[in-house]
Amino acid sequence: MRILVVEDEKDMNRIITKVLEEEGYCIDSCFDGESAYDYLSLASYDAVILDVMLPKMNGFEVLKKIRSEGNGTPVLFLTARGEVDDIVLGLDTGADDYMVKPFEFKELLARIRMIIRKKADVHENIYTCGNLVVDYTSRSVQRNGKEIELSPKEFSVLLYLIRNQNIVVSREQIEENIWDFDRTGSSNLIDVYIRYLRKKIDDGFEDKMIHTIRGVGYILKAEE
Repeated sequence: MRILVVEDEKDMNRIITKVLEEEGYCIDSCFDGESAYDYLSLASYDAVILDVMLPKMNGFEVLKKIRSEGNGTPVLFLTARGEVDDIVLGLDTGADDYMVKPFEFKELLARIRMIIRKKADVHENIYTCGNLVVDYTSRSVQRNGKEIELSPKEFSVLLYLIRNQNIVVSREQIEENIWDFDRTGSSNLIDVYIRYLRKKIDDGFEDKMIHTIRGVGYILKAEE
């Protein structure tokens, strides 16, 4: 899952980014409102962590602009501005949540999971496809009750596939959701991770779940 972190205090930006990356998220980050708007215009994100007091364009202005253009990306304000009027303004402008600094990372992570679930209309952190079960919170995977160990990148690829189950997704779509702008992957690398997943998810089972659509991409689906 891909998240944009917009925080002008560079040490705080770096810390938030590091914590989220350790949780398996793909992170882009920037330090001002204009850059945030550019990122949101160029790429698709599962969530945005947005400060209010930003150079060039404040967080309220960024949110108002993207909402006016129909961009429904979940936005969580993370800011030192904790007055009731600020919170009301942020939520009325279209924010999905509002947190005041200082904060606990455990709470921040829970709120991120909540707004992502809200966007996907998922009411828990467990995705299923046939006898395949992916628990987003615990980062655990089971097929037919058998625990499957995955690397963080393998888990990210599988999570993207199961969130889009029964839909053909291209290599480029997978890549955009797994790597950030500074660490671009490649279509060949996506193929490598798909091979890894097939060995772990499909080997030993008669019904295969990961299918190649030649010239297009991949689809995850359970056999009927």
